[in-house]
Amino acid sequence: MDAIIENLPLFLRGFWGTLQLLIVSGIGAFIIGVIIAAMRISPVASLRAFATVYTELLRNIPLTLVLFFTANVLPYLDFKPGYMTLAMIGLTAYTSPFVAEAVRSGVNGVPVGQAEAARSIGLTFGQVLTLVVMPQALRMVVPPLINVFIALTKNTSVAGGFFVFELFQTAQQLTNLRGDRVVAILLGVAFFYLIITVPLGLIAGQVEKRVAVLR
Repeated sequence: MDAIIENLPLFLRGFWGTLQLLIVSGIGAFIIGVIIAAMRISPVASLRAFATVYTELLRNIPLTLVLFFTANVLPYLDFKPGYMTLAMIGLTAYTSPFVAEAVRSGVNGVPVGQAEAARSIGLTFGQVLTLVVMPQALRMVVPPLINVFIALTKNTSVAGGFFVFELFQTAQQLTNLRGDRVVAILLGVAFFYLIITVPLGLIAGQVEKRVAVLR
């Protein structure tokens, strides 16, 4: 326990790094994911093809490889915003297809008759999507989306291997300094991850119950 208390500033710094990665990458992945989901159900074949390739490609590439690309290849191309930003870009790109698939499943859960009724009164595809389909789909999609963000929280640990100071990097540094307190340090890091993931899991459960009642 003394290893945690003595190094609490380092734990808090790592926790803040993890939070930054989660918040920025989560927002970016949500925005891109919604756009990709809209493209996948678009009547334009080229948009559907692009969204399908984007989703299948990134979903089937290991996160380590994506972060390796952003951390090493992008700087080689003279794009050098810093490792934290590069990690955010990699995590956003990797997570966005999972968000897109969650949103698309919610869209498919909306009765087709509603979209047909909206089109029958003269609404365009964009209006049908934004005014009729998406508001209902997003309500149903909240629980799986939260699960995606819980996975993103855990995936931020991979960024620690690419010079980003977050909780995993904190564990590495502290175990090198205090090899006699490895178990306590790892438990401390796990505790900080649980501060994020447990509330998200509880929120997902509550939302799922509310959606079930509304159905």
